[in-house]
Amino acid sequence: MEAREQGFVDVEINSNGLGTVTFGHPMSNSLPGKVLRKLAQTITDLGNNMDVRVILLKSEGERAFCAGASFDELIAIEDLQTGHEFFSGFAGVINACRKCPKFIIGRVQGKAVGGGVGIASSVDYCFATTRAEVKLSELAVGIGPFVVGPAVERKIGLAAMSELAINATEWRSAAWAKEKGLYTDIYEDVASMDLEIQRLITQLISSNPEAMSELKQIFWQGTAHWDQLLMDRAAISGRLVLSEFTRNAISAFKAK
Repeated sequence: MEAREQGFVDVEINSNGLGTVTFGHPMSNSLPGKVLRKLAQTITDLGNNMDVRVILLKSEGERAFCAGASFDELIAIEDLQTGHEFFSGFAGVINACRKCPKFIIGRVQGKAVGGGVGIASSVDYCFATTRAEVKLSELAVGIGPFVVGPAVERKIGLAAMSELAINATEWRSAAWAKEKGLYTDIYEDVASMDLEIQRLITQLISSNPEAMSELKQIFWQGTAHWDQLLMDRAAISGRLVLSEFTRNAISAFKAK
């Protein structure tokens, strides 16, 4: 199997100061732990790169933005340590976005599930198409959106996050996500979205980097404890995934 078929993270820095991060995986952009760790490190590196003023975060393809973490890795978990490491993957990406001193612009071209909703919640300004439905499906397989929960709640509020977490099998429309504050605006097609993304990025690149960095700190005020919080949440999921209930739920899901 070629390395790219196991998931990838690509980086491009243009001469104007835009750092573009593109991630992907053949399975609807679901991300294994190795790719999640690389994604987190890439965001951190761009945040420290003086040649980068703004970061654009997007995924490959036109259908799914991100289907969450790798289901193949989920069903292979057999002990607490492996479970904790698995669920720490999106925690690392969320915390990298949170601590990055540069504005991160999100481009959500398709459906977002679980950790994908967490990523969309962790960028600083998020564009989407009308096809970008959202779902937190974790409860349906016996766990819960514990790791992504703080990021999603911060962005759309406890009531909306609870709605997604409890009604775990139902999609919410992109219009719903925009109304709740997850998406800044939604577009009928990718081309229209990309034009508006380019307009905003051009504006931000000419803005004061120090002012943007200070604003970012204000936007994320009150989250300094998230390094530990998200690790604690990962431990909850890592324990639950080993339970008989969850193993049966995962087996039933696989059999569909």
